[in-house]
Amino acid sequence: MAAPDTNQVEEEFFEAKSNWELEKLYVDLASTKGKALTPVEKKFLRGLLCGCSPAEIASIVYQSRSSSTVRVYLSNGLYKYIEEMLSNAAGYSVKVKNWSRVTYLLEKAGYKKVRFQLPAAIIPRKTQTAQETELVKIKSDSIQDWGEAIDVSVVHGRTAELAKTQQWILLEGCRLLLLLGMGGIGKTAFSVKLAQEIQDQFDYVIWRSLRLSPSPEQIIEQLIQTLLPTPETVIAETIEGRISQLIDFLRTNRCLIVLDNFDAILASSDSYATLTASHQGMKNVIPPFLLPQIQYRPGYELYRELIRRVGESQHQSCLILTSREKTPEIAALEGSTLPVRSFKLTGLNQSESISLLKYKGLANISEDKCRVLLEQYAGNPLFLKLVATTIQELFGGNIDEFIAQGTVIFGEIRAILDQQFNRLSQLEKHMMYWLAMNQNPVSVRQLQKNTIPGLSPRLSQRLILEAVDLLHRRSLIEKATPTLIEQQASSFSQTPVLMEYIIERLIEENLKLSEEQESYFLMSQTIFAAHLKNHIKESRLNAEI
Repeated sequence: MAAPDTNQVEEEFFEAKSNWELEKLYVDLASTKGKALTPVEKKFLRGLLCGCSPAEIASIVYQSRSSSTVRVYLSNGLYKYIEEMLSNAAGYSVKVKNWSRVTYLLEKAGYKKVRFQLPAAIIPRKTQTAQETELVKIKSDSIQDWGEAIDVSVVHGRTAELAKTQQWILLEGCRLLLLLGMGGIGKTAFSVKLAQEIQDQFDYVIWRSLRLSPSPEQIIEQLIQTLLPTPETVIAETIEGRISQLIDFLRTNRCLIVLDNFDAILASSDSYATLTASHQGMKNVIPPFLLPQIQYRPGYELYRELIRRVGESQHQSCLILTSREKTPEIAALEGSTLPVRSFKLTGLNQSESISLLKYKGLANISEDKCRVLLEQYAGNPLFLKLVATTIQELFGGNIDEFIAQGTVIFGEIRAILDQQFNRLSQLEKHMMYWLAMNQNPVSVRQLQKNTIPGLSPRLSQRLILEAVDLLHRRSLIEKATPTLIEQQASSFSQTPVLMEYIIERLIEENLKLSEEQESYFLMSQTIFAAHLKNHIKESRLNAEI
């Protein structure tokens, strides 16, 4: 790979000169290095100051996707000079760690030209060691606002999940992260733990719960008050203007914002299940329970604009959302290598479940007994905690007695599943019934063939496809690992706890289907009851074993 033309070295990344004290930075780094920076080093430094990654610098400078040359230059040169320069000024060790930290460190050292110039923040503290701190942050008393964040001093497992999401945020520049999962899976605790572990990488940390459905105006006002509290700041009058001010602040500062329980501001299916214009004129073909979209509650639509702006705009901050459901704008923006991503939390593994159950007081639990509970509740942390309490209070700590009595869904577990199930459209509910009856993983194509034959083939296939997509976004079905024979298509299934819940609902309803629904359901009541009876029989046999 040829070196760049030094005659053109000032042409790339010239924008850095208008935002940074470049000449002063060149001189200070040269003093640390012992001689002047080379033209290539200056170019790469300007690229970093423009917010470019090593790969983006390589693409611009060398027209190549390989960033190995740039990374070598940075690791063996610039990073070391910057670390030594800042460490000498601070009186303790300062580490770059990754390319995205360069602008953060140099800005705090006072090298950035800003509208309201902040004083240099790298100040030596004699009372702290290098291990205890890297930077003394400006306005340390107002930097963090944890709101109603829960205590996460004890967290069981999630080590791998925390490491992966930290890498996404700190190393790969993820600016919008959705933590997805069904009720009880531990999204809130995970968001707090994640924020605590990376808080020292950000200037501002704000954690907020949307459980009580605050309006977008309320949340944006709270963010404004925390992030822009100075009296000199002129706050925009319109909410759209305030969102623009927030985005601008996210560009010039490293902020970590967490909005928990995001699904609390989303509408349920019953509130907007209406026929669309494309369905009109198809009488007696489309049932009155058409598939809805995941939408915001009336009056909460501005959250969509906030999420879209954060996901699309280039900045150095990160917004974390926790939700049971994935909204369309996030689905459109996300990607495995893009700055908008989703991470689905699943159940705990066996060792993590044993640790949790022992923490709840079941000290003598064996791996075999834990495996039974783990399979029944799919490793759901909240469900396992509730079950552990019931075993202690009602069964004297005897796990065998609890397993033998056969009731899996009860109390708060039932309430959590009811809440999520009742948000579904009738079509989605029907598909959940069918999946519970079928038990084995099925593909989208199988569902299109076997669920609602009374509909027009073209239209019903589209509806079924959308229903599968929505159920997956709602964290109610899981993608099964394809076999070697079925690699051409993914298949989907329910967790055992959801399957048991759906079966119980069917039993409680006594298989009573309205005449309107009967014409759209695949099975007659006789066949349906036969399948249900077989399922119950198999469940009892498994329990006895």
